[in-house]
Amino acid sequence: MRPSPRPVTARLRTVAAGIVAALLTTLALAVGSVPAAADELDDQRAQTEARQAAVDAALEALAAELEHTDAALVQAYAELQGIQAQIPVAAEQLATAEGLLAQLQREAAIIADRLAAAQAEEATIAGQIATDTARADVTRAAIGQMARDAYKGDMASSSLSAVLDAGSTDEFVEQSALASMALRTQTQALRDLDQILGVNRNREVRLAAVREQITALKAEADAKVAQAAEAAAQAAARKAELDALEAEARDKAAVIEAQKQSQLALEAELEAQEAALAADLAAIVAAQEAARRAAGQSPVGSTAAQPFTNPTSVNPIYKTSDYGNRFHPVLLYWRLHAGTDLRTYCGTPIYAGAAGTVQWAYYRAGYGNQVMVNHGYWNGSSLMSSYNHMSSFSVGQGQQVSQGQLLGYSGNTGTSAACHLHFEVYVNGATVDPWPLISR
Repeated sequence: MRPSPRPVTARLRTVAAGIVAALLTTLALAVGSVPAAADELDDQRAQTEARQAAVDAALEALAAELEHTDAALVQAYAELQGIQAQIPVAAEQLATAEGLLAQLQREAAIIADRLAAAQAEEATIAGQIATDTARADVTRAAIGQMARDAYKGDMASSSLSAVLDAGSTDEFVEQSALASMALRTQTQALRDLDQILGVNRNREVRLAAVREQITALKAEADAKVAQAAEAAAQAAARKAELDALEAEARDKAAVIEAQKQSQLALEAELEAQEAALAADLAAIVAAQEAARRAAGQSPVGSTAAQPFTNPTSVNPIYKTSDYGNRFHPVLLYWRLHAGTDLRTYCGTPIYAGAAGTVQWAYYRAGYGNQVMVNHGYWNGSSLMSSYNHMSSFSVGQGQQVSQGQLLGYSGNTGTSAACHLHFEVYVNGATVDPWPLISR
């Protein structure tokens, strides 16, 4: 009977975090900024390589978690992990692109405000120059007229005429005052004209500077608009990538969901096989015990604390998965992982962990090619071990083998996600954790 569903294990959370971290590292250079002119082919290549790296990491990390799971379902789940690992990266890239776009738009708005202010200043200065130029023209014309009126004769004769022509002392004074006033007016007009022309010269210099500023601001605005357009295109591309990833994740999840029923049927078959194996082992133990008693033999056997040696060619021995309850991330329930997974490579030697008799060597559905070795008694109990998922055998049923003798070669047969050795140990027909029983 299956245990009831429980939350995902810490190991699976660690696996998922590791996949995301690996992917973030792979894409770190792509996240920090959005280039002004991105090479789309290189970007697509980086995305593809990162996706494959995430899928490979998921396959390696989840191989033990999904043992006894259909290979197509394992692949689909790993691909889903790869897609889901890319989604936060794509979201971060989108946020970066949108942030850059917003920054460029703010900068463009500031430049536009500065340009409008400079253009307004240009219009003001140009208007002031035009107004004062008109004033200067009027003043210049008045001075000319005054000059023509005052200098029809020389100043001396004009003053003398004022004396000679005066009919009285009062008239003389009045005419002299008028002449002096005219002279002062002409002098003041000349000063005013000079001041107007001086102010306008300063304004012309300022106007030239403002116009240079306007030219520079227009160029800067054009560049900023181009940068903003590129950033907008990048943001749109990142958004499209994120949408595509999310859609792909939904599609892949639907594929996995569709495969669940067949996997549940496979799980039921595996449970039946495990029950059949347990029954076979119980029968062997019972027959062995009956034979021992009939022969009057002692049941003690070996008393070694660690009766097994490394059954793989990997030295030092390397454990990839523990014995114990395991959460199935697709089917969402716990089941017993009844052995220890040891690292091997496809087609490498598998050795007998202890001396004994080959009980059988044949294909056993989910276990793949299985060698079962009966080691007799250990500390008064029956002791057997099995070597699973092998690619081929070097021994046969009934054959006596010594410790370290070649049994065959590792593989990926049965319901296995990758080449490895699934090593099981049975005490009185029931599975126990093999790892403490292996000398290292």
